[in-house]
Amino acid sequence: MKLKAIGSGVALVLFLVTTAAFAQSGGANSSQSADKKGEQAGQANPNPFSTFNKFAYARLKGILVASAEKMPEENYSFKPTDAVRSYGQIVGHLADAQYTFCSTALGEKNPGLNIEKTKSSKAELVAAIKEAVAYCDKAYDGMTDASGSEMIKFFNMDMPKLGVLTINNMHDMEHYGNLVTYMRLKNIVPPTSEQAAAAPQKK
Repeated sequence: MKLKAIGSGVALVLFLVTTAAFAQSGGANSSQSADKKGEQAGQANPNPFSTFNKFAYARLKGILVASAEKMPEENYSFKPTDAVRSYGQIVGHLADAQYTFCSTALGEKNPGLNIEKTKSSKAELVAAIKEAVAYCDKAYDGMTDASGSEMIKFFNMDMPKLGVLTINNMHDMEHYGNLVTYMRLKNIVPPTSEQAAAAPQKK
């Protein structure tokens, strides 16, 4: 798994997270009243960074599962060119990646299921991605800002545990972009472009 441009990507994500947390607190130049409100908000949510990361993952995992479910079985072997993964292989790669990132954050041994190489049917891969994100839920649910600041080794780099989960989010979004392209080429509307159901009209 290549981690090109991780530094700039992590910086961008952390900048957005920091901005959101700063906005919640009211800013450095707020009035005394606003400062008190900010303190109360901080007390209500002592883990803004890990909470935001978990929120982002909840959205992403739903998108990945929906993408796996939406593509018809006959298109799981589809690839735009011979040099890239098929749709099914991307789903398998994403499932494998959940274990890679989240086992590291949990301090557990990666089960190394090698899903991309061993499963090919839609039913197998949909089940695999569901199981993989359920495994990752343990990492996101159990993470706090304090535990997320613990430094660990990942791909021969020192980084905080929360950084590993942030990269997982980035990696998920990167490959969701691939899945979107494949779906569009097959005239399928991706999950994030679906129109919300209209609210029933009052009589």
